[in-house]
Amino acid sequence: MTYDNELTLISQTYTEDEIGNQIPAETETVVLCGVKSIGRTEFYNAAATGLRPEVIFVVHGYEYNGEQKVIFEGVGYEVMRSYAIDFEETEITCQKMIGVV
Repeated sequence: MTYDNELTLISQTYTEDEIGNQIPAETETVVLCGVKSIGRTEFYNAAATGLRPEVIFVVHGYEYNGEQKVIFEGVGYEVMRSYAIDFEETEITCQKMIGVV
């Protein structure tokens, strides 16, 4: 797998203001990734349960820390599932986020 593309991983942390309200703060980390398409069987099995997988990103396993949002080529994606192939590679299956850039 070649890592020819840039993927922005978005992690979310919370801080508290002076009266105790939690305020979300997003941190963006740019990593290199490979891109794979969704297989036919996986796509139709997911569609039967109401999911719409669009793309699979392959990143180094030590760079992915469970982020639930990513940005690829200006499009926001929601992480549906991650699968650690081994220490070196993790597959991140994503669907497009509606109304988010």
